[in-house]
Amino acid sequence: MIAPRRTHRTGRTGWLRAAVLGANDGILSTASLVLGVAAAHGTHQSVLVAGVSGLLAGAMAMASGEFVSVHSQADIEAADLALERVHLEDHDAELEELAKIYAGRGLTPALAAEVAGQLMAHDALGTHARDELGITEELKARPGQAAIASAISFSGGALLPLLASILAPLPELIPSVAVASLLFLALLGALAAHSGGAPVLRSALRVCFWGAAAMATTAIAGTLFGTYA
Repeated sequence: MIAPRRTHRTGRTGWLRAAVLGANDGILSTASLVLGVAAAHGTHQSVLVAGVSGLLAGAMAMASGEFVSVHSQADIEAADLALERVHLEDHDAELEELAKIYAGRGLTPALAAEVAGQLMAHDALGTHARDELGITEELKARPGQAAIASAISFSGGALLPLLASILAPLPELIPSVAVASLLFLALLGALAAHSGGAPVLRSALRVCFWGAAAMATTAIAGTLFGTYA
């Protein structure tokens, strides 16, 4: 019996990275901010104001940061493609270069030259972009997509600890937000691992470990500030 074919997940790399990073930062930064203010003996209102402010500022920061960084990658790709168009004016040299690439991957020199010739006749720039530069349609930089995914995912992640801080009474706010945020982080890590085909438990534990460390650090800082302020 032939096993069913599985879809490769490489095409998800761009948006999945931005979405996971945004949601993780949304949960962690908002939860840490809320816990820090609560540990400093802030009122319930000040805790909520800090959480909402963190959500809005964080979403904009994530979107702008992703756009700028991914746009830099897109600029580099565009510059490489422009340079490759110039190189393609020397058809024979580029044909030889492409044939060497294929020969290095295991084809015989004669077959490598034939394949290179046919592919260049079909789409010279696309062939060199893929096989020489490593630029493909599936993996190319998309600044807008990354920015939108980061802003939405950050906001969605930040809403979770913010909702917990709204529902929890002030005396129980710190343990409620901490436990809820760790559960959210574990779920996020598991979903991201499943989407990317990675080990689920290991990813969830890794996210929870660093999340607990960050929240504990902020809570300790808030406690010290509240004690000595």
